[in-house]
Amino acid sequence: MKSFEELGVSQELIKGLNALNIIEPSDIQLKVIPLLMDNETDIVAQAQTGTGKTAAYGLPILEQVDTNDASVQALILCPTRELGQQVAKQLFKFTKFSHRVFVESVYGGENIDVQISNLQRPTHIVVATPGRLIDLVKRKAVDLRKVKTIVLDEADEMLSMGFKKELDEILSFLHTVKNKWLFSATIPDGIKDIINKHLSKEAHRIVVNPKNVVNNKITHKYIICDEKDKFYILQQFLKSEQKNRGVIFCRTKATAQKLAKQLIAKNIAADAIHGDLLQKERDKVMRAFKNESLQILVATDLAARGIDVEGLTYVVHYQLPESDEYYTHRSGRTARAGKQGVSLCLIDAKEVKVLRNYERTLSIGFTQIRESK
Repeated sequence: MKSFEELGVSQELIKGLNALNIIEPSDIQLKVIPLLMDNETDIVAQAQTGTGKTAAYGLPILEQVDTNDASVQALILCPTRELGQQVAKQLFKFTKFSHRVFVESVYGGENIDVQISNLQRPTHIVVATPGRLIDLVKRKAVDLRKVKTIVLDEADEMLSMGFKKELDEILSFLHTVKNKWLFSATIPDGIKDIINKHLSKEAHRIVVNPKNVVNNKITHKYIICDEKDKFYILQQFLKSEQKNRGVIFCRTKATAQKLAKQLIAKNIAADAIHGDLLQKERDKVMRAFKNESLQILVATDLAARGIDVEGLTYVVHYQLPESDEYYTHRSGRTARAGKQGVSLCLIDAKEVKVLRNYERTLSIGFTQIRESK
């Protein structure tokens, strides 16, 4: 196992990593960092959520930033404000003992004038959601002429949220950028189109655990039950988890709202996030979940994009997702940073075939839990 020092990371950044208790490089970091450190290159890296992608691309960017030049030198695109804020915070923490690198996070749902004002300050790295970045470019509020590196983080999530047109537009006006780095848990057809259209034909392809797109620290379980018994069985599971924290996924906003109300009625510290919430309401719920005054978050798939909360022990699929890609993203909320986690599906007998399909396509195995009467 190589160390960060052997990968070419400077002592100042290693001190920042040590302060975060990041001691040994993860698989993706071992494969990606040496490629990105000195070379001008395009890469396509396939790795699931929670594998250390932020450090894999963030450390090389931080090494390359010229702190004497106050202009924007790197652009990181993320699907959601939550992920953008988290990436910006991580980069800030990595530089605790090194030259100050200025990072600005910009996203929709927030006052654009405040963000424009913030961008007037020295800014080396911009972390942005695609729609907001285009708004800022159109207003001439951000100068990207000196950008050397563009990162597409969680590219498949950006695609599933309908950002294909924006990504094409951004990559088209930044077509001369020397480094284009794409990170994605899955590579659907829309991502293949972006790779073929905007990245070099010589782009390095890196796959971490190709047969294991879903994190192998996750145990996959299921319970077969009737719809009318689902809530009771969920309560039994939550009781067995005691004070552990997790996310319960629903396919529809209506179910998420109803389920959160049912849990609250049982004196369980829960709340829901879904597409009908205003941004400030969503922020309030996420703050409460992060500071642990909420034990359980009930979420729809799109609302949960980019959620990264440490120490979640389980994910419950109260309703199965629409696709196996969503199953990957949902399950990836648990078992982060090397810890173990459980992904539990509550299904009816007809849905067993969906799990069999997950087993084939995602190379995972499910264990049935018999309902205790």
